[in-house]
Amino acid sequence: MKIAIAEDDFRVASIHEQFLEKIDGVEVIGKALNASEALALLEDEEVDVLLLDNYLPDRSGVSILPELRSKFPKLDVILITASTERKVVEPAIRNGVLDYIVKPVDFNRFKVALEKVMNRRELLESDDEFNQSVIDQVLSGRTSAANPVSLPKGIDPLTLTKVRETMESLQHGINAEDLSEHLGASRTTARRYLEYLISAGKVKAELEYGIVGRPERKYYLL
Repeated sequence: MKIAIAEDDFRVASIHEQFLEKIDGVEVIGKALNASEALALLEDEEVDVLLLDNYLPDRSGVSILPELRSKFPKLDVILITASTERKVVEPAIRNGVLDYIVKPVDFNRFKVALEKVMNRRELLESDDEFNQSVIDQVLSGRTSAANPVSLPKGIDPLTLTKVRETMESLQHGINAEDLSEHLGASRTTARRYLEYLISAGKVKAELEYGIVGRPERKYYLL
């Protein structure tokens, strides 16, 4: 996940950045000292998650939430503030912040917030249709330890998402050998994910003949 930090106290921003360095799968791509800089950063960069302070010099974090929702609908926001007043907490929640952390920030609480966002994004990107169990997990921000997205044994949701993204980036089909190179996995693993996508109705397979006449099984997204 690509993270941006909007915090006017550079010392606090530095602490948040150090926290993020301890969490796998995240990258800090920019910091802003006020609301205007934060909005400009979001315009210029692809940002998945914004860590937003409420008491910024030019505007409050809560006041820009409707604008963030309108301009950047896929942006996830975690509000980090010393305020515990209802006039801040209620509009923050009603305007869709995924978490609300009260300063001073504890690392374990900070990590829980990031993991909640990561789980939610993984679930939303895991398929085109969802059953009630998955929807409940998305809304709660938690994943089931036994089977987070109701996938069969041997199919990991993160790897499955990577397989789909790889196939979506290609204009032509792909075979198991080429996919294994993209994934950094064995051909057997690549073929397992491709065959699962066929069973799920997301992919089709066709036999194609190369120059020497040897048939090759290629897979195409439907």
